[in-house]
Parts: sequence; C-alpha cells; structure tokens
Amino acid sequence: MKTPQFRQSELVERLSPPQGKIKMVLDTDTYNEVDDQFALAYTLKSQEKLDLKAVYAAPFHNDRSSGPEDGMEKSYQEINKILSHLNIQKDDFVFRGSRQYLPGPEKPVASEAAEDLIDKALNIKEGPLYVVAIGAATNVASAILKKPSIIKNIVVVWLGGNALYWPHTYEFNLQQDLHSSRVLFDSGVPLVQIPCMGVADHLLTTIPELKEHLEGKSKIGSYLTDIVSSYTDDPFGWSKVIWDISAPAYLINSDWVATSLVHSPVLTDQMTWSEDRERHFIRSAYQVDRDQIFTDVFTKLSK
Repeated sequence: MKTPQFRQSELVERLSPPQGKIKMVLDTDTYNEVDDQFALAYTLKSQEKLDLKAVYAAPFHNDRSSGPEDGMEKSYQEINKILSHLNIQKDDFVFRGSRQYLPGPEKPVASEAAEDLIDKALNIKEGPLYVVAIGAATNVASAILKKPSIIKNIVVVWLGGNALYWPHTYEFNLQQDLHSSRVLFDSGVPLVQIPCMGVADHLLTTIPELKEHLEGKSKIGSYLTDIVSSYTDDPFGWSKVIWDISAPAYLINSDWVATSLVHSPVLTDQMTWSEDRERHFIRSAYQVDRDQIFTDVFTKLSK
C-alpha cells in the first residue's frame, strides 16, 4: 500500500488529543444497534464542540439486515429518522455508503460516502478533519485507497476491535470487513482506536436509568428509550452497552477516554493482535469515564 508517510514526530503531534472546535464527519451503521442512534444524536447535540459536516451510512450484515447493502440502506433511512426527531434539515448532509465490503486487499468500493470524504478531506481548511467511524470501516478505507494523499488531512477515530491485551479480536465492526480494518492499521493514517471489549464495554446503562433521565424529556430521548426497552422482556438486573458514544465523547473531552500511544498492531488471520515495535504509532484507548460520559449524554439528549 503506497501512502504518504508522516515522520514519527509529525504523526505523534497529529495524534495529540484534539483542542477547540472540531470539524468532523460520522460514518455509522445506524440501524445495526441502538448505540449508533445514541452516538449520532449525541454528536448533533454537541454543536458547541463538534462541527459535523456529513453523515455516512456504513454497510452491516446481521439479523437486522439481509446483507451489507440492505444494512447500509436501512442505516441511511435511520440517519434521516434521527435528524427528523431532532428537527434538523440539511441538504447534502447524509450520504449512502458502500453496498459491499472490500472484495480484497487494497480494492476500494465506490460510494457517495467515499467520494464525499475524499472531497472534504482534500478541501479542509484549518484541519484536520476528524473521521469518526463506528461501524465497518469500508467507506473510510475505500476513500484512503482511492486517494491516499487524504491521510495528511484527516484523523480517524474508530470504534473497533478489542483491547490490545485481549486474547482475540473477534469484534463485529472489525471482522465484518477485515480488509478495511487492516487499511486503518497498515496505511499510516493517524488513527485513534477505541477498543470494544476491555474499554467501551464499560459504557453500560439500564432501562430504569433511561426512563428516569430521557423518557418523556424529549422526542429523541423517548425514541432511544423505546429501542433499548425492546431488547429485553425482563429488565431486572439487566444492562445495555452503548458502545458508540465513546467516539464522540473522546472528541468532546479527551479526559473521558484515556488513551496512550502504541505501535500499530498487526491484525493476523487468526483474529489476534501481533506486536511489531518498528511500526508507526497510533493512539489506543484503555479506559472510559462512564459516569462523566453518561452525564453529558443525558444532559444533552433530555433537552
């Protein structure tokens, strides 16, 4: 993969925790699970810190879709539903993503989302552009493969994989599109990885908590509470992980998502991490402040 390379000192500087108001795009498999809806709404309600330029629908395939294309289309429709619940109307703001995963190494897939990301990255002024990805990285990887020079203008914040000490990295976002996941770790793009198991899995909430803080407080709050409530018939002692709010939370206040610089791991065919201390740096999260993040989420989504 031929991509422009940062000097190590430049990469470390680019990976410094963000300051000030942040220009960003959000790549999300929004219909996959309720955490994406939380993350999208949370981002949109954080305009004092996050300047969201576009939202991209990512492909996914599980029991909520018949295949990656269907998952992407359902996510596209769900993004627009969230915007409607928040009374937001914007033109040229929501873009359909890839209809399939990368068919092989270094084989990008054309999509409106990838093209828009390339355009915004190339034309960013006073950057970088933060690319927040909370699903399979197909759209983001395709943009990098089609136009490698954009890595000089972006920082990718990706919720994917498990903690680097975890015995395996069988994780939904990562294993859906292994080729695109490898692009993030191998291309040299400035990357902030937020692992799922071991880090984001601490972002637990309960139905009683949601009913207390969100239900009836706002249209979006009631909508999200209803979705979480549909996951179980017996909420006693039950909790739900809202993984994806970790990504915008890192940009809003990096103290809430503790990270460290590590050498980019090698993603093996056995779905494990392999260490190579000669590889470039990435930033990887190792802890989240659950209470501070949910305080911010509930405060904003209840209004």
